[in-house]
Amino acid sequence: MSHDPDDPKPHPEQDPSTDTGTDTGTDAGTDTGTDAGTDADADYAAAVLAHVRSIPGTLDERMGIVVLEASAERVLATMPVAGNIQPFGLLHGGASAVLAESAGSIAATIAAGPGRLAVGIELSASHHRSATSGTVTATASALSVGRTLATYEIIVTDDADRRICTARLTCLLRDH
Repeated sequence: MSHDPDDPKPHPEQDPSTDTGTDTGTDAGTDTGTDAGTDADADYAAAVLAHVRSIPGTLDERMGIVVLEASAERVLATMPVAGNIQPFGLLHGGASAVLAESAGSIAATIAAGPGRLAVGIELSASHHRSATSGTVTATASALSVGRTLATYEIIVTDDADRRICTARLTCLLRDH
């Protein structure tokens, strides 16, 4: 499936490369409250992540952001400090904000579900300390996920697990 550059919404439910070939016995998008619903959620999260990775030339790609784990409740992503520094050799605060927004937006997109999308409407970030080398890791955790809004706290840490940045992202969840 080719990506329409004017269409920002992932369409993993239409992407044959994400088809596992298994039938959970439930209608698409229906959560029965059993393991089949959990499998469908995990399959959708994997499809969103595959879609995100398939788009060349994104800011995430340019900054070296790698998503390690993704669900509607939690996203774990990393980014190298090298290449994302300001002129004084420190990790750029804007780079931490991009990492935070990327992690939270992926979680919100998964939470929105098929046929819907997440649009960031507010981002705040407090920078606690600097990093000069290594990798930083963002952990986005859901604070509140409803039908129309999702809010995430994103904690960015360095290789020594020291907090670099704390961010909060709110996304509007809407029909595509």
